Amino acid sequence: MKREKAVKKPATKVRWAAGLFVVTLVVGVIYVTWLALGAPGLSQATPDPNAPPPTPKPTRTLRPTRTPRPTKTPKVTAVPSQPTTAVGKKVGIVAGHWQNDSGAVCPDGLQEANINLDVASRVVAILQSEGYDAELLAEYDDKLPGYLADAVVSIHSDSCEIPDLSGFKVARLSVSSIPEIEDRLVNCLIVEYRQATGLTVDKDTITFDMTGYHAFKEIDPQTPGAIIEMGFMAADRSLLTERSYEVAQGIARGIACFLEE
Repeated sequence: MKREKAVKKPATKVRWAAGLFVVTLVVGVIYVTWLALGAPGLSQATPDPNAPPPTPKPTRTLRPTRTPRPTKTPKVTAVPSQPTTAVGKKVGIVAGHWQNDSGAVCPDGLQEANINLDVASRVVAILQSEGYDAELLAEYDDKLPGYLADAVVSIHSDSCEIPDLSGFKVARLSVSSIPEIEDRLVNCLIVEYRQATGLTVDKDTITFDMTGYHAFKEIDPQTPGAIIEMGFMAADRSLLTERSYEVAQGIARGIACFLEE
């Protein structure tokens, strides 16, 4: 009896299953690679016309540009201002009673000459700082005869004889050769001195010693002159002795007012 060959079906099935596994594995690898590459080809798909527009990605907010710091302003050296009319203007300041006598003397020994010299020296310093050619003169200075200047002011103080009397006064020579010019000097002194010191004008106590003041008879007739009694050594003592710079400023401003007109 002829023997039949055995059919090897199980081996064929195994090879087929192994092949299918390999194919599946390769397809899986290709698919994963495709996804990793961003799924090329899908972006070219026809968009749905009814689909809402894609939400735009928010733009990045830019930081504001930093404002540069301002550069430092260079320091400017201050130049003291000088009145244009000061150049060449000559002023004589007489310190009443200086180098002659003590002037009025109070019961406690306060002397007028000392007050006058203190204030007169300050007036000269202020005027010089502003560009004026100012100089200090004694009561009977050798320079007085024929003295030619743009202004001469004699500085005095009232006595302690009337303790409660307060105020100041200004006068010129009664027989002046240039009355209108000297009246302007007197008025400037009154306005500026009153503003600087707060004192009132006491015209009722102007004496002949002021309107006939000897120095004004000695200087050149064309030199404007005025005499000021700054205050009373009793009632106005604190002003004359403790605020002498304010007193001097008032007189200096009065002179400048006259010369700058």
